[in-house]
Amino acid sequence: MVAGQCALEDMVTPLFNDIFRGKKVLLTGHSGFKGTWLACWLKQLGADVTGIALPTDTSPSHWQLLNMDVKSIEADIRDATKMRTLLQDIRPDLVFHLAAQSLVRASYTNPIDNWDTNVSGTVNILDACRNVDSVRAIVVVTTDKVYENKGDTADFKEGDPLGGHDPYSASKAACELVVQSYRRSFFAERGVLLASARAGNVIGGGDWASDRLIPDIVRASHAEFPLKIRYPNAVRPWQHVLDSLSGYLCLAQSLLLGQSDNAIAWNFGPDSAQCKTVNEVLCHMQQHWPALCWQVETTQQPSEAIVLTLDSQQAQRKLKWDPVWDFEQTAYYTAQWYQLYYQQQQVVTTEQLTKYGEDAKRQGLVWANN
Repeated sequence: MVAGQCALEDMVTPLFNDIFRGKKVLLTGHSGFKGTWLACWLKQLGADVTGIALPTDTSPSHWQLLNMDVKSIEADIRDATKMRTLLQDIRPDLVFHLAAQSLVRASYTNPIDNWDTNVSGTVNILDACRNVDSVRAIVVVTTDKVYENKGDTADFKEGDPLGGHDPYSASKAACELVVQSYRRSFFAERGVLLASARAGNVIGGGDWASDRLIPDIVRASHAEFPLKIRYPNAVRPWQHVLDSLSGYLCLAQSLLLGQSDNAIAWNFGPDSAQCKTVNEVLCHMQQHWPALCWQVETTQQPSEAIVLTLDSQQAQRKLKWDPVWDFEQTAYYTAQWYQLYYQQQQVVTTEQLTKYGEDAKRQGLVWANN
């Protein structure tokens, strides 16, 4: 597919029992990495999508390349008055809140902006939702880094203590408390179902953000310069963006069906065997970009957890969710996306969405077959 086209009209699939068809969906952060993929998938599923985000700040921009038929509103979630007005105008059935300051090092550089965006911004979205009677379900996306990480190797479960050393992680842990408070104080009595989702380290095509491993690999490989690595032995739950999004959609489906027991916190990540060190990711990507080389930073770096893995048994048991692509497939489809873009100016987002759905159906996953 030529860059700038998103042939959603050719994508007809029965995923998620067609529950999103015709639903008004508000998606904050729709022009970001995960947000763009989710907007594309929701459009494929027949949803009426409206996005709220700041102007895109990367070039290229996945959002601009796809050129989707999605109502896009440039607005700042820190503006409470604006959020109330927009929610009243949009009147969504379902809200996905993804907008955030999402970079660890940026949270050290500007901690006030980090806290304001991630905490106050979430409060503004939830408070606007509680004054709109059309809203039936809300999914707030946080991060796998919300847990108090003491450096052991145990997989984090949803009931483990929240924490976070760096400002980004701590601010997202605070978002989880905001979600709990609004659920108990305002939404439960009205029957609005509010849940939070904590995904692993998400990778895939179309990400050009600064200070993230895959975009840094792509830039280094394309420009043929050595990549600087902070923590080569750090272990993370790497997963394809579509695996995290299928979890969000499974969760939203259950909330729209009125399954109130699912208005809680959820992990969506690969099993421990699929977790890899940064160095292992680099070696896998070197198979696709042989010229890739890297160096370990020798200067002092901001503190980050060395080991981080998730226990996703709750989602597997209650939502019948499982990852579709293992790490080998995740690496392959990620590299394929960028290679086709740089070599042939092709954007294969919808093609990969189709392949993912086909693989999920073959694996017998409930959301792909109901």
